Amino acid sequence: MLSIFKQYKIKYFDFRLVFFAAVLSIIGVLLVGSAKASVQNKQIAGLIMGLIIMVIVSFIDYNQLLKYSWVFYAANFVLLIAVRIFGDDSGGATRWLNIAGIRFQPTELSKIVLILFFAALFLKMKDQINTMKGLLTAVVLLIIPVALVLLQPDLSSSIVIVVIFAAIIFVAGLNYKIVLGFLGIVVPVICISIALLVSGTITVSESHQYQVNRILAWLHPDDYPQLALQTINSIMAIGSGQVFGKGLYNDAIDSVKNGNYISEPQTDFIFAVAGEEIGFVGCTIIIILLFLIVFECIILARKAKDMGGRLICIGVGCWIGFQAFVNIGVTTGLLPNTGVTLPFISYGLTSLISLYIALGIVLNVGMQPKLY
Repeated sequence: MLSIFKQYKIKYFDFRLVFFAAVLSIIGVLLVGSAKASVQNKQIAGLIMGLIIMVIVSFIDYNQLLKYSWVFYAANFVLLIAVRIFGDDSGGATRWLNIAGIRFQPTELSKIVLILFFAALFLKMKDQINTMKGLLTAVVLLIIPVALVLLQPDLSSSIVIVVIFAAIIFVAGLNYKIVLGFLGIVVPVICISIALLVSGTITVSESHQYQVNRILAWLHPDDYPQLALQTINSIMAIGSGQVFGKGLYNDAIDSVKNGNYISEPQTDFIFAVAGEEIGFVGCTIIIILLFLIVFECIILARKAKDMGGRLICIGVGCWIGFQAFVNIGVTTGLLPNTGVTLPFISYGLTSLISLYIALGIVLNVGMQPKLY
C-alpha cells in the first residue's frame, strides 16, 4: 500500500458529516431532475463517484498532501493557463477544459488546491505572517490564480477564493490590528468605487460593464428590467412555493420554472426551484444541512492535531458556507446577480466531486485528532 495511506480508528470517522452531505446531495439530485431531467443521471453518477472518491481520500494522510502543495499549486497554474489557451467557451465565458473527452472546470479544483497550498504555506511561515515580507509573499501567490480566474471571466469564484484565503490567514495568526486596518481601507474604497461606477462618474471597459450593469439592476430593478428579470422571477418562484411548495416534478401551469422564466435553473438558480417545489420547509432543511456541514468542519478544526489540519477544515468550511450564502443571497435578491453554484445541490460534476474531495481531506483531519 502507498505510504500516503495510513490505518485509522473508525471511531474517529465523522459519519455525521458524510450523512449531512449525502442527504443534501440527494435533495440536489431530486431538484436537478425536476429542473432539467436530462442531466439528472449525470448528477447521480457524480454523487456516487464523489462519495467513492471521498472515502478513498479520507484515508490519505493530509500531511502528505501538504508536502506536495507546491506541486499542486504549479499544476493548478498550468490548468488555469490552459483554460485561457484551449478552454471551451460557453455563455461568453471560457471556464472549461476538455481533456480526453472529460469536460471539467479547473476553477473548482483550484479551491481545494489553494486551501491545501495556503495551509502548508502558513504552517511554514507562521512566524512571518504578520511581517511585510510574509504578507506580500502570500498576497502575490494569491493574486496569480485569482487573476487567471478573473480573466475567464469569473468574478464570483474569484471572490470565493479571496474569502477562503482571508479566513485561512486569519486563523493562521494574522494580527487583528492588520485585519481592522485592511478593512478600514478596503471597505470605504469598494463602497466609493461602486458609488462612482453606479453614478457613471467613472467607467470600465466594455468587457466588465456587464458586472456593473448587474449591480445597477440589483439597485434599480425597474430601470433595468431585462437584467433584473432573472432575480425577480427567482423571488416570485420562491414566494409562490409558500410553506410546503407545489411538489417536485409538478406540472402546474402557474409554475415559474415550468414556464421557463428562469434560465439554467439546475445550476445558479436551483434554490429558486427549491423554493417553488419544496417550499419554505424544504429551503429551511437545505439551509440547516449546509449550516451543519460548516459547523462540523469547525468542530473538526478545533479537534485537529496541528495547525495544518485546522486550516484545511476552516478553509473548506468557509468555502461551503460563503458560497452557499452568496448563491442564496442572489436567488432571494439580497445580493447582485452573480453566477455561483449552491454546494451539493446545483448541477455540476466538477463542483460536486471537488466538494467531496474536500470533505475527504477534512475527514482525514478528523481521523487524526488531538489527543489530550
